[in-house]
Amino acid sequence: MHPAFSVVFFTTATGAGYGLLALLGVLASLGFIPDDFWLGLVGLGLALGLIVIGLLSSTGHLGRPERAWRAFSQWRSSWLSREGVASMATFIPAGLFGIGWVILGRLDGWVAAVGLLAATSAIVTVCMTGMIYASLKPIAQWHSPYTLPGYLIFSAMSGSVLLNAVLQGFALRSKIFLASSVLLVLLGWIWKLATWRYNDRLEIATTANTATGLAGGTVRTLEWPHTEENYLLKEMGFRIARKHSAKLRRITQALAFALPILLLVAAFALPWSFGVALSVLAAIVQFVGMLVERWLFFAEAKHTVTLYYGR
Repeated sequence: MHPAFSVVFFTTATGAGYGLLALLGVLASLGFIPDDFWLGLVGLGLALGLIVIGLLSSTGHLGRPERAWRAFSQWRSSWLSREGVASMATFIPAGLFGIGWVILGRLDGWVAAVGLLAATSAIVTVCMTGMIYASLKPIAQWHSPYTLPGYLIFSAMSGSVLLNAVLQGFALRSKIFLASSVLLVLLGWIWKLATWRYNDRLEIATTANTATGLAGGTVRTLEWPHTEENYLLKEMGFRIARKHSAKLRRITQALAFALPILLLVAAFALPWSFGVALSVLAAIVQFVGMLVERWLFFAEAKHTVTLYYGR
């Protein structure tokens, strides 16, 4: 699959934003975070900002962005449409949660309820995004048991690293939460390695022979149906060299997982002023690493339509 940066940025930004929103909704509603005005403004502002920027960037991949609203009408059959509906619906409890926290200065009663509802809506939206790809049977690398849990794990992981940076900035140092962030990053790393291992060992049963129903010999294309590259080849016939893939995997592991863990551990051990800088740096480095990971997610996927073109 050809990695469009608009979609790569969309999945990375919204994943982190929804993860941060879910954690804020749960922890604040349960009383683990104080009802501080600036904490709510910065935390919710960052979460919703990432979500809005990510959603807007996704329209850049559309041929006619002004018609994006039509996707909402297909929610009965399309995971993409369901994701759109869920993402819009999430703004309602998230907005009420922000009003209660930032404007009214409270996190109890109905504010706690809408906070938990915002967290639930954020999780549901991430599930919808994951199912867009997990439901695609022609792409074996995505139609696997690793795709949907991966979206949820990476969202929680990146959201926790962002929240840790915000809490550190407000001198709310929590050893338990910092340790939890490290464990989530480690879980994401393990899951990514397991996903790569699964995909590398994947044996795709579909071939040109099985697709045409012609047994015996090897079916091959004698002549292409057109003289120049078309939409299918541009979007779904992208190929990445094995050496480049291996290099980008190492970069992903370093930026998305290894360095954030080291920075978070250092923030845990050093004084507060250093801890703030290292926590913010961990969030930035991980975001860049997840952009590389998402690029690979698309680049390494192979659509069975390429069999039609002899690939």
